[in-house]
Amino acid sequence: MEWFGATEYWTSRLVFQKGLAALYLVAFLAAALQFRALIGERGMLPVPRFVARVPVRRSPSLFHLHYSDRFFAGCAWAGCAVAAALLAGVDALVPLWAAMLLWLVPWGLYLSIVNVGQTWYAFGWESLLLEVGFLGVFLGNDEVAPPVVVLFLLRWVLFRVEFGAGLIKVRGDECWRRLTCLYFHHETQPMPGPLSWFFHHLPKPLHRAEAAANHMTQLVVPFLLFAPQPVASAAAALMIVTQLWLVLSGNFAWLNWITIVLALPAVAWPSDPPPVDDAPLWYVVVVLAVSALLLALSHAPVRNMLSRRQVMNRSFDPLHLVNTYGAFGTVGRVRHEVVLEGTADEVPREDSDWREYEFKGKPGDPKRWPRQYAPYHLRLDWLMWFAALSPAYASPWFGGLVERLLENDPDTLRLLRRSPFPADAPPRHIRARLFRYRFTTWRELRETGACWERTYVREFLPPTRLAGSARKS
Repeated sequence: MEWFGATEYWTSRLVFQKGLAALYLVAFLAAALQFRALIGERGMLPVPRFVARVPVRRSPSLFHLHYSDRFFAGCAWAGCAVAAALLAGVDALVPLWAAMLLWLVPWGLYLSIVNVGQTWYAFGWESLLLEVGFLGVFLGNDEVAPPVVVLFLLRWVLFRVEFGAGLIKVRGDECWRRLTCLYFHHETQPMPGPLSWFFHHLPKPLHRAEAAANHMTQLVVPFLLFAPQPVASAAAALMIVTQLWLVLSGNFAWLNWITIVLALPAVAWPSDPPPVDDAPLWYVVVVLAVSALLLALSHAPVRNMLSRRQVMNRSFDPLHLVNTYGAFGTVGRVRHEVVLEGTADEVPREDSDWREYEFKGKPGDPKRWPRQYAPYHLRLDWLMWFAALSPAYASPWFGGLVERLLENDPDTLRLLRRSPFPADAPPRHIRARLFRYRFTTWRELRETGACWERTYVREFLPPTRLAGSARKS
């Protein structure tokens, strides 16, 4: 069955699988280190409460069968171990069927996490990792040549990621059509990186060129993925370069990195593949059946892309097999940040000793330069950006966050860069205030050493204390 495999993509498969395994490792590590405060038994949005009200058919997960923090931690660390084994190449040392089962394990475990993760896991790159990870199950190992149909489906996913993102921009904010969105985006993006200040201060003509290049890469280049080589390789390489530019300009968890990994199989890498036998019949049947199913399910994201009411980042099935993607259909012109402060005073006053909590990634102290965290995902920091956009985004979990800060909850404090209160002396009151942040100018940076300038806007949450010694449910 020479038509079934493409030996010339032997190296393409290898680099893709290594990249996918590395991203799985990052995702499981983030889950293991952050879940207790977010969705644990005593978390802000506990899994047991979620599975009690949402049926398994709507969110298939192992945690519908059983949940405990110890069991969740075991699943997350098991995912880390399997991802590390795949990164080391264990799948090449076992039979084809065993390699497929090995790739199925991290997909199933991460699906279980995402489907109970609620708003903490409601990001497009979660579904993208699952969709790409599911295809990775059927890509085979050293026993067979990479299946042509799976390679095609990977390009199809990449097409939908880029083209959908391009459409949502030109249909959304008028600044994308005027090529002016990047006048603001580097300053107002969810989590700026160490170079974002410099990107923001690039000349405006270059910002317009960035926006135009973005439209070209997302609305024109994706069609070239289905052209013969070397055109397809050139298209994928251009997408990779664009994504690396985005990696430098901000922290977008693993969104840019998984897009890069997704582009790798479209590149015809120089290789000298070993001779292999024809793929076994059972493998051909399984791959073709799964491919037919995925193509049939693709009607939903295609219809969404063609719709004037296109939506971003939505799953069309509970297994996240085929999804729709997109980002920054609207770009903010002004950056707001919610700043949390606590005081040990029994009666809070404006002149009390209010001490500010420091987050790891989101802006806080104007003199603290942004750091690089991506591809690692700081979930609380990201949700704090949404909270600053509107209190409605924070309503399910913000009260729980404040409550846990009032208790000096160790799991919650581990999500922060620094708490201003010692472990044995929690604050009496917590308040939240909304500030407007902007990048300083070159002159201000030289004079003050601060990369941000902030201005008080209004109260976000008045001084709050625990009603009693017992935790509120």
